[in-house]
Amino acid sequence: MAKGPRSSQQQAAWEFFGTELKRRRENAGLTQDGLGLLVFVSGGYIGQFEQAIRRPQLDVAIRIDEVLQTEGFFERTWRKLIDDKRYADYFAQMAELEGLATKICAFAPTVVPGLLQTAAYAEAVTVAANPFVTDEYVQQTVTARMERADILQGAARPEYWVILHENTIRTPVGGPAVMAAQLDHIAAMVRERKAVVTVLPHTAGAHASMGGMLALMEFDDAPPTAYTETEFAGMLMDDPAVVTLAQRAYDLLRVATLSPEASLTLIESAAEEHRQ
Repeated sequence: MAKGPRSSQQQAAWEFFGTELKRRRENAGLTQDGLGLLVFVSGGYIGQFEQAIRRPQLDVAIRIDEVLQTEGFFERTWRKLIDDKRYADYFAQMAELEGLATKICAFAPTVVPGLLQTAAYAEAVTVAANPFVTDEYVQQTVTARMERADILQGAARPEYWVILHENTIRTPVGGPAVMAAQLDHIAAMVRERKAVVTVLPHTAGAHASMGGMLALMEFDDAPPTAYTETEFAGMLMDDPAVVTLAQRAYDLLRVATLSPEASLTLIESAAEEHRQ
């Protein structure tokens, strides 16, 4: 996938991280398996960190510093690379991985996913959650969200599969006109084959992933990753057993949704209802 200047710079910085990790590991006389054993990950993961295929979690970077006695070098470097003020602290690494994914599967229980949001919808969501912030903050947040959505443009875009709970298309976020335009945008993305969107109807009742938003990401040369988010926190998970459970939850959600055709009809019908 073609990357913009910022993504290219980030990748180069992570390659530096990996080169330094390899150099300092070898200076310490450790194999990849040996270091992995000491920091509680596999030797294969250490190899992926060194090749800048996968980014380590913060706790792993801290343990690497402790084992290699690098006086916080890898923790400081990690924080500098992940520290993107456009996003909440817990979401910054997720935003970075989105741009590297070959496939993204998302479940949205209450709010349209950021990659599908219009600017007006994003503004309404931002102000609702932050009623006392400045106009500058709102604009920065909306701009960042629109820039994230750029990954769905172009021939190298990831496969994007989305399950929307019916709540997300019925709630008039930003008012009826904004919501109608938002649903029009989703319908257009589907018709342009940039996303596959299905709706989990109210009649489905109880469902998997009742706890909040869920996203699954796949990559060319790295294991899959899962991300969950509630109102005030998010968690990125790459433990294979946990990712398998998340994938199972998503599969259960998928079989409870309407068909893509019926979902599109419902989305367009809801848009007309908001316009009335």
